[in-house]
Amino acid sequence: MIAFVFPGQGSQQPGMGAPWVDHPSFELVEEASSVLNRDLAHLLTDADSDALQITRNTQISTFLLSMVALDAIERLGVAPQVCAGHSLGEYAALVAAGGLAFDAGLRLVQERGEAMAIAAEAQPGAMIALLGADLDVARAICESIPGDLWVANHNSSTQIVLSGTHDTVAQVEARAKEFGVKRVTRLKVGGAFHSPYMEAARERLSKAITATKFYDLEVPVIANVDAREHVLAHEWPGLLADQLTHAVRWEETIQYLRELKPRLVLEVGPGGVLTNLMKRTAPELSVLSIATPADLEKLLASVAAQGPMDDWATAHQGERLYGTERLVVAPTNGVFQPEPSTCDVGGTIAVGDLLGTIGEAELRSPFAGTLQGMIALPGERVTAGQPIAWLTVS
Repeated sequence: MIAFVFPGQGSQQPGMGAPWVDHPSFELVEEASSVLNRDLAHLLTDADSDALQITRNTQISTFLLSMVALDAIERLGVAPQVCAGHSLGEYAALVAAGGLAFDAGLRLVQERGEAMAIAAEAQPGAMIALLGADLDVARAICESIPGDLWVANHNSSTQIVLSGTHDTVAQVEARAKEFGVKRVTRLKVGGAFHSPYMEAARERLSKAITATKFYDLEVPVIANVDAREHVLAHEWPGLLADQLTHAVRWEETIQYLRELKPRLVLEVGPGGVLTNLMKRTAPELSVLSIATPADLEKLLASVAAQGPMDDWATAHQGERLYGTERLVVAPTNGVFQPEPSTCDVGGTIAVGDLLGTIGEAELRSPFAGTLQGMIALPGERVTAGQPIAWLTVS
C-alpha cells in the first residue's frame, strides 16, 4: 500500500513553483489559469510572502502546486491506495482519489478561499500553535481563558493549534507557560479557521459544493472531521462543509494510517510540514516529501529500496496496459541512450534497474518483470511521459 497526503494552508513559500517551470506537469498551471481567469503562474513563481499569506491566494496556490506534483508522480506510474489531506489538502486528496475533477477542484478551492476571507473580515480572529502540549492541555487552556477560543487542529500528540479572537490568542501567548507549554507560535493566516467563526464561510461554500459534481472514489480518502475512510460521492459535500467549522483531526489520521501500515507515504505538495509531523508521530513509516522535481529522483530510489511495486502502484496515464503489462516512461525530456546490460529482450528487470539515460538523468524501472521490448530508439529525443520500455509482470 502507498498513501498520498496533501498539505494545507501554511505550507506555501515564495517561489515554490519555480523549480517546476520546466517540468511537463507545469502545464497544469496554464490550464488552471484559464479555468479561473487568473495569473496563477505569478503566484507560484513571483509572489512574495505577504501576497501568499492572503487567504484568497494561499489556498489556490497551495492546491495547484499539489496538483502539479501529483501529475508528476503519476507520470512515473505511481498511484495511491489511500489518500488524506490536511484541511485545504483534502480537496487535493479528492482529486487524486477520483472523487473530484481538476477544474471542479479549482473552482471549489477558489470559492473556499473567498468565503473564508470574507468570514474572517466579518469576524476577525487568529490562530496559534502550541508546541509541547497535548490535547488535554489545549482543552484546559481553552476552558481557563475567557472568550472565544477553540481547538482548531489536533496535529500531533505534541502540537495543537487554537483559533480565537486576537485578544484570546494574546492571552494564550501570555499564559502558555502556566500550562507547561514549551513554545507558542502565531500562524500566518488570515482568520480563526476551523472554528465557529467560519460559519458564514460554511454557508457560502455549501452552495458551491451543492452545485459541484462528486464521484465515488477510486481509493478512499480519510476525512478531517472524523479521521475515517470515505469513498461514496454523496458523503463528501457534508464532510467538506463541516470541515470549515470543525477541528482537523490529523493526529487520529496519522494513527489510522499507522494501522494500515503503508509501505510508503508521500506528501504531495509544498512545505514538508506533514512529512515532519509523521516522522515524529509514526517513525516506523517510510515518508517522503515531493515538493520539487528533484524529489522525484528520491521517489524512484525509495521505490527501488521498497522492492517490487506491482501490488501498490498502478498508472493512470497509460503506463499500465493490462493486468500483467507495464510501460516505463521518461521522467524528463532529452536524448535516450539504453543501458546495454539490462536492455536485452526477454531479460529479467528488477525494481530500480538502470534501463538507460535521458540526457544526464538516469531512467530506472519502477517495476519488476520481463522486458518485452524497447519502444524508444537509441539516440531518440524523448519527452517526459513518453513510453520507453515494455515489461510484463507475473
